[in-house]
Amino acid sequence: MHFFLYKSAKMLYNYSVRKPPQNMSKPTVATLKSFIAKNRANLFVQQKSAFDGMHDCVMQNQHAGFTPATASDGYKNTLGVNGVWVVGRDSISPFEAQGFRGYSVYNCCGSFVLAVRA
Repeated sequence: MHFFLYKSAKMLYNYSVRKPPQNMSKPTVATLKSFIAKNRANLFVQQKSAFDGMHDCVMQNQHAGFTPATASDGYKNTLGVNGVWVVGRDSISPFEAQGFRGYSVYNCCGSFVLAVRA
């Protein structure tokens, strides 16, 4: 009886977890680093939301548009690009829209898109 319940719960869990397609691996921070290194001259950033200390929460950027990426003075969390902020528990997904192709990132500090023209 217990084996059957365990097996059913395990199957239910496996089917409920969202997995990337078979031919595509899950994007990681290493994927972002590689994307930045290969496309540094043609990189664009769209900062959709950012942490606002005045309100102590993440606020939407109502005028979010793609702007050419500029170098930041730090590297550890910004990966060398202004408008980018990674924390380790990032939700990274492929992005393709508005004539741009790249990666959309969401975390506790906000969300942004790092892309190149398609």
